[in-house]
Amino acid sequence: MTLFTCGEAPQSAHSNMTAKPRRVQFSRRDFLKLSGISVLSMAGISVLTACGPAPEGTVDLAANEGIKTSSTVLGDGKTLRVGMEAAYAPYNWQATQASDTTIPIQNVSGAYADGYDVQLAKVVAAALGMEAVAVKMSFTGLIDSLNNGQIDIIMAGMSATDERRQAIDFSDPYFVGGFGLLVKANSKYVNATSLADFDGATVLGQKDTLLDTVIDEIPNVNHLTPVDSVPSQLSQLNQGTCDAITYNTENTKGLLRANKGLVAIQFAEGKGFSETVPCNAGIKKGQDAILAKINEAFSKVSDDERSKIFDACVERQPA
Repeated sequence: MTLFTCGEAPQSAHSNMTAKPRRVQFSRRDFLKLSGISVLSMAGISVLTACGPAPEGTVDLAANEGIKTSSTVLGDGKTLRVGMEAAYAPYNWQATQASDTTIPIQNVSGAYADGYDVQLAKVVAAALGMEAVAVKMSFTGLIDSLNNGQIDIIMAGMSATDERRQAIDFSDPYFVGGFGLLVKANSKYVNATSLADFDGATVLGQKDTLLDTVIDEIPNVNHLTPVDSVPSQLSQLNQGTCDAITYNTENTKGLLRANKGLVAIQFAEGKGFSETVPCNAGIKKGQDAILAKINEAFSKVSDDERSKIFDACVERQPA
């Protein structure tokens, strides 16, 4: 897997818009313990009503909506409210127990978040002298939630795209991955080596992410209406609703371990998807000094350390 520390990355996976009705993507997949970063405490935030009904055990934190952010202080300067799905392993997922790799989920009582995004959020929080908590919500609600002051930062496997840059500012990439296709072990496409081999195939992606957008790279594809999550993609594939689903190749090992009847297509060099998947942190516009601190914090995490953190997360993610 190739990781990049900084620089403008090409548009990518929890990323862009499809060639169909244009949809703004509000994208976003053994973690080593980062030195000097502690398990962090909880504070208050609310869930957007647009994200659907709150899960059981949700804490009502509406009184804390709209915390103002200045150009030099993020949120209240103490608690870093990190927006994420907490359902997109190995980038982020929900856990039931606290550990040295988790942070509390502020709007779900007794729950914690783990994953690659969480570990890098701890890095950001430490650099800003804050403590990180996760705020669980749907991916499509993240940008509005950020601009409404309900969260302070997005770290959810989201990619910076031209459309998203119109609404918020993004950090340098803290991870870069790629795209692939999963099929059932008995699929007629199991020995495919190029996107051209999927000519006419029925392929399913995830709504509002590049997992949906990249499907249009397949010639004459039957591009199904996307579903809301990766687990939904997997369910549809296992039920035979589609021939293949898109996925993030950096999570090949974890997905195949948890889904024994699936196969990852091995594309010949240059015959797979051209898009890549940068993950960027998102903050409200007009906070250049804070953005510089975030980029500086990321730059201090070497590519080797990022790889080790990600690989450890793949091993630790729930089945």
